[in-house]
Amino acid sequence: MLIGEYTHTIDDKNRISLPAKFRKEVGKKVVITQGLDNCLFLYPLKEWKKISEKLANLSMGQSNTRGFNRFMLAGATEVDIDSVGRMLLPEYLKIFAKLGEKVVFTGVHNRIELWNDERWSEYKKRIASEADHLAEKLGEIGVF
Repeated sequence: MLIGEYTHTIDDKNRISLPAKFRKEVGKKVVITQGLDNCLFLYPLKEWKKISEKLANLSMGQSNTRGFNRFMLAGATEVDIDSVGRMLLPEYLKIFAKLGEKVVFTGVHNRIELWNDERWSEYKKRIASEADHLAEKLGEIGVF
């Protein structure tokens, strides 16, 4: 399971080191795509296959499912992780997530999210202020 939060920097060649804690779980190649909440999603190949199969099974007759498929799949690319754990971040994805020099990797179950450090800070504050309410909602459906 991918968990934790790590701050790293993007170098002038758009390379970034994947946190060591994540490297052994993701292997030598990941799929990176546009994520929700203006972050990027990084999936190990095995997990990406599961996600893409679920997306493939959505109805093409509904415009919202076509749109979501396009959003996730058209923006996706396979990225190699080199021998020292670095990967090359595509410019269009860096622009999408408004990534600057400092970025935050977060582990979220089966994926890694890559955030602009300021946006991540703001997001955490907002979610923390709503945590009690969210826990109540999750309790209603039996999670807690």
